Amino acid sequence: MTNAIHRPQWVPVSGHRLRVIGVHFDVVRIEGGRGEAVAGRLIEVTDGDAGPVVLEQVGFRWTYFLLRPGTVHRHAWLPGVQRFGLNARDMRTVTYVGIPALDGNTFPLRWYSEPTPETPYVDPDSLLTAVRTAQADREEPHRE
Repeated sequence: MTNAIHRPQWVPVSGHRLRVIGVHFDVVRIEGGRGEAVAGRLIEVTDGDAGPVVLEQVGFRWTYFLLRPGTVHRHAWLPGVQRFGLNARDMRTVTYVGIPALDGNTFPLRWYSEPTPETPYVDPDSLLTAVRTAQADREEPHRE
């Protein structure tokens, strides 16, 4: 779904651009199929309004969940979940993430879920619930 009416200033008009993490948003990053499973669960948990989630379509296929600046380090994330944001202990580290435009060719990035006026950022508590649920699904023995 394209939400061209609502385009935060950090979302480029076309293509994709690198943005500094911790300025406009913090990021939780999860690799591959696990990240996509968490994104799917997040959309379920939030009744379809998950907030901004970006997916890499090649390579490690990282899924990036964009949280309100200053929130990522306030939560205890499960192993395998990487967090990025400004940290008072390490202010010298600068990290970037690619952000796609809402329309047009944005390969190799795409929106899994776009920011909306109601949900400009992913809610960390909803994301934690989605991470735990997806993890429990992975650990459940397969039944035949």
